[in-house]
Amino acid sequence: MALQWMILTYVVAAEAAIAFLLTLPSPKALKSTLVSLISLILQPSMFIVPFAGFQLLDIYWKNEHRLMCSGETCTAAERDRYEKSIFKAQRNVILCFSACLLYWCIYRVCKYHKEIQSMEEVEKRP
Repeated sequence: MALQWMILTYVVAAEAAIAFLLTLPSPKALKSTLVSLISLILQPSMFIVPFAGFQLLDIYWKNEHRLMCSGETCTAAERDRYEKSIFKAQRNVILCFSACLLYWCIYRVCKYHKEIQSMEEVEKRP
């Protein structure tokens, strides 16, 4: 069950690294090469959005059908396990939202860079 969360964690780390590289100031030739390379990668990596959405639905379903541990019927170990599962679910929700948000940020930065390049080309043509 933890494999999908490890995959999502690595994808979020890769997206964060790509977003960092895209926002670093760099020479124009290097930046345009980097943006074109990342633009090619964006289309196949779109799978992360439905994957994260499915994981969010899974978290919601598990949260709705989770056994509640409240009152004096629970032992300390059961209460700890319940709280740990709640914390894991919250961490995973943050992971899913950050995956989608980082993908969107990378997409927008690439799109803005392409628009700026096209405007510069129009400006150069007299």
